[in-house]
Amino acid sequence: MTKIIVVGGGAGGLELATKLGRTLGRKRRAEITLVDKNSSHLWKPLLHEVATGSMDEGVDALSYRAHAKNHGFDFQMGTLWDIDRDQKVITLAPMYDENNELLMPERELEYDILVMAIGSTSNDFNTPGVRDNCIFLDNPKQAHRFRREMNNEFMRLHAKHGQGSVDIAIVGAGATGVELSAELHNAIKELRNYGFRDLDNSKLNVTLVEAGERILPALPPRISSAAHQELLKLGVKVKTNTFVTKADEEGLETKEGERIHADIMVWAAGIKAPDFLKDIAGLETNRINQLEVENTLQTTRDENIFVIGDCAACTQEDGSKVPPRAQSAHQMASRCFSNIVAKLNGRELKPYVFKDHGSLVSLSRFSTVGSLMGNLTKGSMMIEGRIARMVYISLYRMHQIALHGYVKTGLMMLVGRINRVLRPSLKLH
Repeated sequence: MTKIIVVGGGAGGLELATKLGRTLGRKRRAEITLVDKNSSHLWKPLLHEVATGSMDEGVDALSYRAHAKNHGFDFQMGTLWDIDRDQKVITLAPMYDENNELLMPERELEYDILVMAIGSTSNDFNTPGVRDNCIFLDNPKQAHRFRREMNNEFMRLHAKHGQGSVDIAIVGAGATGVELSAELHNAIKELRNYGFRDLDNSKLNVTLVEAGERILPALPPRISSAAHQELLKLGVKVKTNTFVTKADEEGLETKEGERIHADIMVWAAGIKAPDFLKDIAGLETNRINQLEVENTLQTTRDENIFVIGDCAACTQEDGSKVPPRAQSAHQMASRCFSNIVAKLNGRELKPYVFKDHGSLVSLSRFSTVGSLMGNLTKGSMMIEGRIARMVYISLYRMHQIALHGYVKTGLMMLVGRINRVLRPSLKLH
């Protein structure tokens, strides 16, 4: 039986493993295995909501093991260590508990087809002090750390009867930085409803730092400008054309010598594929460790290894790179699935073509701005407000539908409505 291994249970990897399990695994046409270092899945674009407590990951996280059982594939918890392309074997690193006691020894898994869907991590560009003093919102663990430190700062301020302020600096004004900036102001607004009467927006100083000329540089200027104005209305200090050269315990230092004081610092200034991917198994990589792929999503040096998501360096016909977005991973998962099935059946593989359906940025409950491209108009259409918020939420619903189907997703939406009544609007523990 053909053995297919998907490494990485992010948006693309989990959707792919689910499709393969339903189509091939249940029919015993292939043995599907998903590998991930975590035990549960959370849609990465929602991490800023987990960080501020707007989302309870205990409710929304998905168990890999339970999902695998229900969708015809196997799950192996572990971290990829090495790939032996000659023997078609991957090695998983040994696992240890918090007391450094061995939980699982080193393991080897055989494959006929391997899919790399490991995603990305924050790129600190080797800026001094960043790794030791800044938080990276790459995973739920980092989001938990941020929420813990944020709550501690608010508690200290509350103990001083609101005398002083909480200073938070966010480096990088992409979607993560912008959405987190807005979500923080929503968090302090909600905290007032739960006994922190001496807290308000004047006690929260959020500074958003961007090296480029404008925030949201990957989006059209008119959307960037609209988001900028919304952030200013909330009280966020936006600093563009500001290059951070150093971070320490007290804050950030810029190229111009300016000091930006911060109690908490978040680095969201760029992404790269994990460092261990650099030249792994002799595969071709680029300067940010992404694996170079053909237009069929197969690696340039091994047709039995596919790559999807943020760790794939995929060049389109016009020479542009596929952007590292959730919609890219979703589309890649669909094309990779059809190409794997075609490969098993001896048919020709088709090229992956990225279709940009637009981008949306949520400014918490205050606003949503973005563009829809190629859907209702021949070019792009800017949308904002309630309609944009509905479209933004629908992106997550599409991900849920890919994993659970329409019926279960509908039931989950119903439970979500009920939880709005039963649970606090902000996670307080």
